[in-house]
Amino acid sequence: MAVVPLGLPNALRYLLVRIGRAVATVFGVVTLVFLMVRAIPGDPVDAILGDQAAPEDRAALRRALELDRPVAEQYLTFVGHVADGSLGYSFRKRGQSVSGLIAQVLPATLVLAVSAMAVAWLIAIPLGAVAALYKGRNLDRAASTVAMLGIAIPNIWLGPLLVLLFGVQLRWLPLPGDDPARIEALILPAFTVGTALAAILMRQTRASLLEVLDQQYIVAAWARGLSPARVVFKHALRNALLPVMTVGAAQFGAILSGTVIAEKIFERPGLGLLFLEGFFDRDIPLVQGCVLVIAVIYVAVNLLVDLAYGLVDPRVRLS
Repeated sequence: MAVVPLGLPNALRYLLVRIGRAVATVFGVVTLVFLMVRAIPGDPVDAILGDQAAPEDRAALRRALELDRPVAEQYLTFVGHVADGSLGYSFRKRGQSVSGLIAQVLPATLVLAVSAMAVAWLIAIPLGAVAALYKGRNLDRAASTVAMLGIAIPNIWLGPLLVLLFGVQLRWLPLPGDDPARIEALILPAFTVGTALAAILMRQTRASLLEVLDQQYIVAAWARGLSPARVVFKHALRNALLPVMTVGAAQFGAILSGTVIAEKIFERPGLGLLFLEGFFDRDIPLVQGCVLVIAVIYVAVNLLVDLAYGLVDPRVRLS
């Protein structure tokens, strides 16, 4: 990899370009979310009033919700609500801004997502390192089998299985619906969401380490008699982390999506449950807001990972 001197003007230019691309991506997401939500079958007025409501009541509610306005005007209103930070106002919970409703549940979802990410890394890095060190041997096959199981088992099946085993049979951990503020109540949801990502990261860690372990400086480290753990974790892993970080950031959106299922299975209040509530109630502003917040978090995480490359690997320089 070519080394390019890092100067402050280059760094600022790179930062501004990346932020500009992130803003453009979010603007595209805003437009796409607006169009896709209106393609969802069902009329919000029917969902609120029912099929037996009088025509004049339906018309009055449609005017109150501004659903009688042209789509272009609705879009400009939506962009305005995004700009002022309110994200609009819930159809069901009148008078409450969508941003206010999301702010009440977002911390719980972020805690679950970060915990799931931590579980994934804690499983993936040791397994990937062992698989790379013992390539083609039994430990490699065992680690690869675990990774395949993690990818193959869907969250919607793994979650109830873990509840039956650790909640009902062994009674080691709380059942769904118990106080979600307890640390113990976070273990099974985090493991459920993080398992699939752990499998993906483990395979990427193994592949990256296998490339790095063939480098001359690693051969020199082996020649100095360093232990396998020192060679891997001090010399090889740091240079192998860049593609693993890229995959991890790309999968963060999948982690957030997985929290929707986990929050439903484990009855944890969060952004996922709020999104499902809005979806089934045909609460258009609420659905738009939830999807938009998830997209913004995804874009922000990828931006931060790009900026962190130079910190993880000193060979990377920005130009």
